[in-house]
Amino acid sequence: METTLSFKLFTATSELPENWDSLTTANIFLSKSYLKILETAAPDNMSCHFIGLFREEKLVGIALSQFLDLSRVNSYGERDNCAKTSIRKFIFKNFSSKVLIIGNNMLTGQNAYEFDSGLPYSDGLVLLKKAAIEIEKKLRKKGTNTHITVFKDFKKEDLHYFRLREFDEFYQFSTQPNMVFTIRDNWKNEADYINALNKKYRDQYKRARKKSEGLTKNKLSLEEIQKQEKTIYDLYYCVAKNAPFNTFYLPENHFSSFKMHLKDNFLFYGYFEGEKMIGFNTLIKNGGAVDTYFLGYDDNCQKEKMLYLNMLYDMICYSINKGFRQIIFARTALEIKSSVGAVPEKMYGFIKHHNSFINLFISRIFGYLEPELAWKERNPFK
Repeated sequence: METTLSFKLFTATSELPENWDSLTTANIFLSKSYLKILETAAPDNMSCHFIGLFREEKLVGIALSQFLDLSRVNSYGERDNCAKTSIRKFIFKNFSSKVLIIGNNMLTGQNAYEFDSGLPYSDGLVLLKKAAIEIEKKLRKKGTNTHITVFKDFKKEDLHYFRLREFDEFYQFSTQPNMVFTIRDNWKNEADYINALNKKYRDQYKRARKKSEGLTKNKLSLEEIQKQEKTIYDLYYCVAKNAPFNTFYLPENHFSSFKMHLKDNFLFYGYFEGEKMIGFNTLIKNGGAVDTYFLGYDDNCQKEKMLYLNMLYDMICYSINKGFRQIIFARTALEIKSSVGAVPEKMYGFIKHHNSFINLFISRIFGYLEPELAWKERNPFK
């Protein structure tokens, strides 16, 4: 007899099945602890659904969806202000601003779902497509029509799973790559990494470290993060507002909520000049990998102290010392991350516009809305 597959939508972590975390051993970003952060400190223009996939009564898959209202943020930032940007904003607000994502728009990588080994991928994806349609119906009842549905971020080897009739109307796209730093087996400390660099990039390392002399770096506790919350937000916003493209802004309590729920798996480092915090970075331990998360800095100090570059080196040295295999540097500042040894990994997604006529031209529209980015890949190693 054929077993019945179904899904359930949840909006609160208190509603999740007790054994939810049995499927999150490979990915902290689907765990109850992480989902509590989205529940308590998500961006104002984001709402989340947690999706349980079931065979009969057994939980066989878990997933995350995020709905973003991009009309509520200045998506193209403050740096660019030209005619093309104005046209982009108009198109965005009126035709592309209500976006349902199966996955996590705050991270890079496949953080959309985990399936039990007994659930075939095709069955899991078909269920997720049905769940997305149900979420769209729920939003419509509240007066919000979804413009676009997106499944993100997948590696090339995962694409064949989407060759299903249910995804025929979706356009496969690729945006900026995920910058991934792989730690070599023979690197045991900072010196091993420095010795692997060629002369040009060893000199870059020495120059950056010299510029940062006089700064102190401290790992902050939950109480210290809460005490510095306003300063932290100002430093974060200083960086975020200058990004070429934004889909959200974090709320002020975001980092303290992270520390509260992920505890030692979330690391917050403040950079100080005397008593004044001039920058910070954050790391998330996720199995054998470290994910870099948001950072912030005073723009003047960043230039003078080469602060961003020093943060990258600090993240690398920490990860080597602690025995991690990989650093997920995500998809911003590609060239400077390349200069410290990160390598681009192409990521793919699937997108569908809910206006069938517009969907015929989604590949052209997508290319127009995606900001252009030219960068040169570096190889800093001998």
